Order: sequence, then structure tokens, then C-alpha cells
Amino acid sequence: MGAPFCDGARPMAQVTQHLWFEKDMEAAIGFYVGLIPGSTIGWISTLPADTPSGPAGSVKVAGFRLGDQRYQAIEAGPLDPFNHSFSIVAECADQAEIDRLWEALKEGGQTEACGWLRDRWGLSWQIVPMGFGALMRDPDRAKAKRVAEAMLKMVKLDVAVLEAAARGEA
Repeated sequence: MGAPFCDGARPMAQVTQHLWFEKDMEAAIGFYVGLIPGSTIGWISTLPADTPSGPAGSVKVAGFRLGDQRYQAIEAGPLDPFNHSFSIVAECADQAEIDRLWEALKEGGQTEACGWLRDRWGLSWQIVPMGFGALMRDPDRAKAKRVAEAMLKMVKLDVAVLEAAARGEA
């Protein structure tokens, strides 16, 4: 008997991040989808069976996209809270986009060093300019060091300061 979810062709593995929310999953994913351009909610449903987290119909599940990334989510009560071992990196085209995302995500959350913050649901985000990773990996290690040292002094990242550091301007 073949796998019931395949059409007969050899299936390709698909990778999707999964987020476990204690509560307010629909509000969280609605907020994220409204914040990140090109995002959509694909589906929201409930589990039709009793689970350790609650009776049939009480555990919510959803599928959504943030930009070009697929996610699934579950709202099933407390388990393990979000922590820094998983974060969403949002690469922004300019300082205005960094500022927009930063202000929206920090509301009810907590800012942290080096472009990190936790939103009101406890999910960690890294809000960085596009090309930041390339600067950190630059073959000119002195340039990369200047950028890293500038970043380490920041909470919200400042594109102009990072670019000046890359050019060697204090």
C-alpha cells in the first residue's frame, strides 16, 4: 500500500518551521502576516480528537507563510516557552523598514541587544538590514570586525552607523 498523502511520484521533503503558542495563536499569526509583506494565512483548524492539551476542538492549528517561509502553529496551552534557540530573522531593505518592524514587534514585548527583540508572545526576532550577514562574513576581516563591534553597541540596528563602520569611518 502506498503512502496516502502521495500522488505516486516520489515525494520531496518539505521543511516548515513549527511554533507552539500557549494562547492567542490566531492573533499572533494575523499580526505577523499583516506586518510582513507577501505573507498569508493558508488555513486554521482545530484538532478533532481529544489530546493531552484539551478536548476535541480546543486545540487550534494553522498553516501560514511569512514572506517566503512556511510555518505551522499550534495553540495548545503551556509546554515550553519560546526562547533564543529559535528566532525569526527579518532582513530589511532600509532603515525605514527596520524602524517599522522594530516598533510594531516591540509593542508589548522586550527589546534586546544587537537587533534582537521578543514580541508580546515571547517569540524572538532579529531585525537586520539586507546584506548584514555578508558584511559579517566579509573576507576583509578588519571590516567585518568593525561592523561587528558597531553592532554590539546597538539595540536596534542603525544602517548608517553599520555602513560607516564598514567603510572604516568612526
